[in-house]
Amino acid sequence: MNFYTASSFRNIEDVQFINDRLIKQGHHLTYDWTQSERVDMPAALQRIGQLELDAVQASDCLILVLPAGKGSHVELGIALANRIPVFLCMLDSTSWTGSEASTFYHIGDVRPCFGQTEDWVRTILDAMAERTVR
Repeated sequence: MNFYTASSFRNIEDVQFINDRLIKQGHHLTYDWTQSERVDMPAALQRIGQLELDAVQASDCLILVLPAGKGSHVELGIALANRIPVFLCMLDSTSWTGSEASTFYHIGDVRPCFGQTEDWVRTILDAMAERTVR
């Protein structure tokens, strides 16, 4: 299954952990933004933006690790518009129903994943296995 993991640079270790675990299980990461550096030049922003757009559109699911910034939420919007299932990863339900919640977390095929990184991976892998059986 193809996947893309969206988040902010502050969550880079969690994203790399998720990516590594899913790849070891035979899944394909469509783009690894964690290998990039922060950029601010228009040409570099455009190139990376296009790579990320293409990666989300080529994915069978999007994994969004919270807290995340505006770019990750744009990627969430792309996934929702393309009816791509989303795994919303967070430590607790504050981002699901609390003051950090977004209306967009509650539409489409969005599944919350609560707990630590290992819990998220287990939930995602179980759901991926379930989807491939269908």
